[in-house]
Order: sequence, then structure tokens, then C-alpha cells
Amino acid sequence: MQLELHDIQGTVLRNRPMPYFGSYVLFSIENAAAARTLIERLIPHVTSAADWDSPKENAWINIVFTYEGLRRLGIPEAFLDQFPVEFKMGMAARKKILGDIGRSDPAYWDLPHGNTGFHVGLLVMAGSEQLKEKKLKIGHNAIAELPGITLIARLDVGVPPNLREHFGYADGFSRPFIAGQGGEPLPGQGEPAKAGEFILGYENELGKIAAGPGPEIFWKNGTYISIRKIKQDVMAFRKFLTEQAGSKEGQERVAAKIMGRWRSGCPLALSPDKDDPTLVADPMRNNAFAYYQDDLDGKITPPGCHIRRVNPRDGLKDSIVDARLHRLLRRGAAYGPMLPEDATEDDGIERGIIISFINANPARQFEFVQSQWVNDGDFISEGSRTDPIVGRRDIKDDYAYPDKPVRKRIKGLPDFTATRGGEHTFLPGISALKWMVSQGWNP
Repeated sequence: MQLELHDIQGTVLRNRPMPYFGSYVLFSIENAAAARTLIERLIPHVTSAADWDSPKENAWINIVFTYEGLRRLGIPEAFLDQFPVEFKMGMAARKKILGDIGRSDPAYWDLPHGNTGFHVGLLVMAGSEQLKEKKLKIGHNAIAELPGITLIARLDVGVPPNLREHFGYADGFSRPFIAGQGGEPLPGQGEPAKAGEFILGYENELGKIAAGPGPEIFWKNGTYISIRKIKQDVMAFRKFLTEQAGSKEGQERVAAKIMGRWRSGCPLALSPDKDDPTLVADPMRNNAFAYYQDDLDGKITPPGCHIRRVNPRDGLKDSIVDARLHRLLRRGAAYGPMLPEDATEDDGIERGIIISFINANPARQFEFVQSQWVNDGDFISEGSRTDPIVGRRDIKDDYAYPDKPVRKRIKGLPDFTATRGGEHTFLPGISALKWMVSQGWNP
């Protein structure tokens, strides 16, 4: 199978650079003609998957739209009606399904979404701060003298200097390998995933062509990106570890048991008793594990830990759930400054992570994982226990895992995170962007 890499926006298939500097830049649309002019100005700067490995420069731009943005652009209602219901409703309206309750309720969100003015967004990525600003200038120039297009938000993200997210975990080790992307799978990636799980226009794991609304040119080589802004309470997390274990080694062990990896990135599956940072730098080793043969009962990597919930691998092989139908491509980056290691109190500055989940079927992929695997434990015989790091706490607030000499149970698990924004967005193919500019729906 050949993927049309030249027509697929680059963020879908390729890894970000390291170090990584990025921005989410959000606009509102009040004038359809101005919006089409904006897109026309940006198209020459949109990076495809074809030139991602050897771009002219180590920086790029991709474009996404909300449902309301496509409507304001002038896309016919007959096409819009064919979009998935979760995309049409918007993520804020899906709060009960996604567990965005309490302090995660959309009433407290500070990142605009489809119902509060976010209509079109630029995802900017770069290998340096200077290159990022250069790409952002392209976006600012594109809206120059365009009444009816308003810049409403900018969120700068990246990888902190210590290459860890705010809770101290190294990130980015596991992702599906997509058939047709080129190269060979790394150990631990398993069999290649069907491209239609992540890109419209190709066969998915159900044996069907993943399709979108309207004419094929509108959806072919496009996808959905489910964006989540997650605030992290770093001081609460640190205090929790201190309460659970007095020694530094004990705290690291607890952190590993709730994540499934040591904070260095070393997986428990490969080094269950102590951290082994030498594994982390080797891509042939740092993700080379499965569960079915060696750890089906979760004595090494706890069944309820974060990495096993969001990616069960082969651990559900004998269950009624086909994990291959619920895989996600995840792009995560931190926002806000790091809390100093010697801090004894929170400094009042917001920090967290913003995650882009790439999926061709948001209901079957992102929303299923969030509602059934993150916020419910029934699929792993954990009852209503939720993810120990990012799960909701209103139903259950404890966590248990096998340990020596006896099973360990943690009661009163704090809320370490809170949702501060989210939206289902549509990332069209490059041909679709040109079709939108030309108003190809008009006879």
C-alpha cells in the first residue's frame, strides 16, 4: 500500500524534532472570503509528510479546523451534516462522556474551543525558538489586512530543558507503526496498524475504507486531531510521592508503579526492581515488551497503571475487546515553566501538557480510550478504578498494584490534573485545502 505522503499534512506521520519548540495559534472567522484568503496564503508553507524527514528547514506549519470553522468557511450544510456527531457537537458538549466534571468542567476551560471562537488553528513545530518565531511570523503576515480573521489565542509548548514533562517523566517512547509510512517497526510496536485508523481514504482495522463527509477530495488524506489541554498540579504530585514513601528510591518506585515506567522512561517490564536509564537511549530496547506471554496478570507492570490503560498492547488478547480498534497517535508537549526541584510550595504559575490525539474515528478511538480505559477499570477487572495519574476521582479514588511482600493499596488518590481545554478538530489533506480555497463545492 502506498500512502500519498505529498498530500498528507506532516504532523500525522512524523516525529517532532528534539529539542522541540511549538505553538498552537487559534483564530476566529467572521468572514468566509477572508478565511479562504488566509488558507491560500498559508498553503505554500504547509509541510507534508513527504518532506518531513528532510525539510528545507527544521520547522513547519499545519492547519486544523473546528466544525464551526468549516461552517463559517462556507462548506455546504449537506457535507457538514455527514461529519461524526462528536465532531459536530464539539468536545465541551461531550463532557459527561469524557469525564470532564468538577474542576475539569468546560466552564473552567481557558483554551478556546469551537463554541467560544476557535475556528481555525495553526500547529507550529520547530527545532529552535528562532525557527518557531519565523514560522509564527508567516501566520501573522497571513492575517495582515484581513478583516474578519482574529487571532484569539496562542499557547507555546515544547520539551523542557530536562527532556521531562512536569511530573518528571520522560515521554514519547511508544507509538503505533502505520502500514505504508516507510521503514520498519521498532521492537514493541507490534504488527503495523492499518493506515485507515489514522488517515482517511485508506483501509482500517475493520477492513473498510475510512471515509469522511462530502466528496472524496474533501476528506481524502485528512484526519481528526482531538486536542486536550491538561493542567498539572506538580506540588500535589510531589507531596503525594513523599507521603507514600520516605526515601527517594521509594518515591521513584511509587511513581513507576502508577505510570508503568520509571521516570527516566525505562519500562517496568524490562527492569521491574530498579531503574535502568541505559535502556532509555536505545530505540531497539526502550519499548521492546508485551504483556500476554510474560505479564498477563500484571505482577510486573500493574494492570491499572497509565501506560497499560492507554495502550494495552496484547494484554487484552483473550478478552472481547480488540485493542487494535482503539489505538491513537499521540503528540504531547509541555506548557509553562518547570517548578524548581527545591520548591516547597506551588508558585501559582499554571503548567501542564497539551496533547494532540490523531485518529480517523474520534468516537471509537480517543473518546473510547478516555471514557472506557482512562475513566473506568472494568475492562481490566478493576471495577470503577480510574487512571491513577489522569483519571477522574469522583467515582473511585484508590489504586492497587501487586507488590512484595503484599499487595499495595493507595487510598485517597489526589486530583493531579484538570482539563483546561479541548476540541475535536479536522486536519484536511493539502488537496482539500486547495479545494476549500477554490470553493470546489460550487458547480
